[in-house]
Amino acid sequence: MSLGNSFGLCFFHSLLKSQLQTKTLKSSLLIFRQLLQSNLKPSDLTFSLLIKASASSSFASNSLKSKIEANQIHTHLFKSGIIQLVYVKTGLLNLYVNLGCIENARFLFEEMPDRDVVAWNALISGYSKNCYDIFAFNLFIEMVREGFRPEATTLVGLVPSCGRLELAFQGKPIHGFGVKAGLDKDSKVKNALTSMYAKCGDLEGAEILFEEMVEKSVVSWNTMIGAYGQNGLFDEAMVLFNKMRAQALEANSVTLMSLLSANADPETLHCFAIKVGFVNNASVIASLVCVYAKCGDSESAELLHKSLSQENLVSLTALVSSYAEKGNMDKVVPCFTRSQMLDIELDEVAMVSILHGVKNPANIAIGLAFHGYGIKTGLFVHCLVANGLISMYSRFNDIEAVFSLFSEMQEKPLISWNSIISSCVQAGRTGDAMELFCQMRMYGHVPDAITIATMLSGCSQLGYLQFGKKLHGFILRNNLEMEDFIGTALIDMYVKCGTIELAERIFKSIKEPCLATWNTMITGYGIGGFENKAFNHYTELQKRGLKPDKITFLGVLAACIHGGNVDKGRRYFQMMVEEYGISPSLQHCASMVALLSRCGYFEEALLFIGNMESEPDSAVWGALLNGCCIHQEVKLGEYLAKKLYLLDHRNGGLYVLMSNLYASKGMWDDVARVRQIMKDTGGDGCPGTSLIELTS
Repeated sequence: MSLGNSFGLCFFHSLLKSQLQTKTLKSSLLIFRQLLQSNLKPSDLTFSLLIKASASSSFASNSLKSKIEANQIHTHLFKSGIIQLVYVKTGLLNLYVNLGCIENARFLFEEMPDRDVVAWNALISGYSKNCYDIFAFNLFIEMVREGFRPEATTLVGLVPSCGRLELAFQGKPIHGFGVKAGLDKDSKVKNALTSMYAKCGDLEGAEILFEEMVEKSVVSWNTMIGAYGQNGLFDEAMVLFNKMRAQALEANSVTLMSLLSANADPETLHCFAIKVGFVNNASVIASLVCVYAKCGDSESAELLHKSLSQENLVSLTALVSSYAEKGNMDKVVPCFTRSQMLDIELDEVAMVSILHGVKNPANIAIGLAFHGYGIKTGLFVHCLVANGLISMYSRFNDIEAVFSLFSEMQEKPLISWNSIISSCVQAGRTGDAMELFCQMRMYGHVPDAITIATMLSGCSQLGYLQFGKKLHGFILRNNLEMEDFIGTALIDMYVKCGTIELAERIFKSIKEPCLATWNTMITGYGIGGFENKAFNHYTELQKRGLKPDKITFLGVLAACIHGGNVDKGRRYFQMMVEEYGISPSLQHCASMVALLSRCGYFEEALLFIGNMESEPDSAVWGALLNGCCIHQEVKLGEYLAKKLYLLDHRNGGLYVLMSNLYASKGMWDDVARVRQIMKDTGGDGCPGTSLIELTS
């Protein structure tokens, strides 16, 4: 190497080292290009520094730009032949791991003729960080079988992959292996194990490990504070925090973020952050922004976000999510524009938050624009984003777009099948939902509680009792929890299919029915004509300490309608408003009008409508018109028909009711006239269907 080349390389090496230390935003690849333009030949040290700088810089995120830069570095390494050096290849493998490019990392690992422990550790840690939990565990076993001796670093990288309740069975043997190999004495291993037990919900195990530590570092205290936070034990987290301060240990930024994860009061911790000088720490500010946004305090979150010297994706995502959750898309769009100006690319979490906020039909154009952004940036391929798009289009009943999105998905996990099945049921296309359910089973997916509840809802729509019974059998065979929403969906299916006895049997088998389950049973009794049972269940619900809601009173009012019990209906309606402070919806009002008019109280019904806070809709006027049909009140019925015609002239129910009213009085010329109007306006555009369920 010439003296000039040596001096030149030293200059660029110092630039890369500087970036490595300061983690500046200037791309390390840009420095490397300047080196090449100076006709200097990069060495193995150059590439080693380049990889480390790229991995540690702010560009080492899951953005498309970072992944392209990593591929460019890989190409330069391949051309120079330096990639054959084990430590350089391991560094590149680690870069791919940090970027979430697991396939690239695995390819590099498999083509390494001589692997060292560092390479094994890098891929095990990569699998663990990117939720390839089983792969991490299997690679660890393979490492041991090939005669490599795991280090403390190996366990620190592997243990997080066991941080889920269903994987606790493999975390304990790893703990045992660590004890046997003497690696459990390492404080980092102990901290990792403490965190693992906490994430698996085994706080007792986490506490034992924490107490066993002779010397507890700030990291150890933070781990245990975080453990309490993850399990929603805020008081315990604060007690431990105070004990830590009593030990004269200074809290750091991680301590504050751990307390914030425990749902601590953001204002209190914000004051503490100012007091101890962490108010300028980007991570702390980002965490505070997230908590303020989560609490719905968008104003404080926005002010804090503006105080950041350098905006980041985490705080920006929190702000966008907060706005989107409230449906405030007018503020989401400027946030997104600002992120583009700062060259910050949204990740899949931010995209899903935005898509969930597109609820108003007026904002569908925004949803379409973000769909385009997802395709352009490649976020569209993420299962999470695809499911978010499916949910968005489902809200607007664009079922064809839903089918198109689903068919384009390369991988279809259970959550995606659940999304499209739910979309079909919501759109009233239960037949398609059942076909998809069968396809899902053919592809080897086992339905979960959400799948079963959705399918039961579909059975309720069409009265598919036999299919519903098969789903019930699946629940029993697979020991699915009958409490809450599965039990409620099953009861609803049996009620809608007219088998109230089976619904009662399910209800009685549930130890602690939630309010939704009680409501379903009360509504079932109400529409089925078992008004006394509905009233008894309402009384029992209150005895159990549950507070009735809007749905409860709809069920009770339905029972009053079927029983013709006007006095009870008046009392329940008054109780709902005065005792429970529930504002009556149009459905409640329509129920009261139906009750009064069916029993012939037309003056009271008209007075009730006149006193309504909301403008009466077609359901309210239709309930009164139905009462006119029962009592043959032609004059009032004609007046109501004109109102309904102005509200919705294509409503077939209006013409049917008027035709029945005229027929009840023998006014056949008027019957013929109404039916002709119905044909002319297309009001008969909802044909009836008959369902015949075949049983084997």
